[in-house]
Amino acid sequence: MRRVPLYRWLAAIPGLLILLGAPFANSVRTRVLGMPFLLAWIVGCVLLTSLVMAIVGRLDDDHARRDRE
Repeated sequence: MRRVPLYRWLAAIPGLLILLGAPFANSVRTRVLGMPFLLAWIVGCVLLTSLVMAIVGRLDDDHARRDRE
């Protein structure tokens, strides 16, 4: 059985931030760029997800290239 590279666990971070951070970020009075803080939190997590997936994809390509050699 192949081991999963550790960098793939980075993909869990944004999901955990949304699931575990949302109850703490649930504030209607606090506004960020005119949005309620919870909405800003979710938008930030979505943007972070894109960044993390780009990093994991880049590392995965490097890993796959090394396996082929």
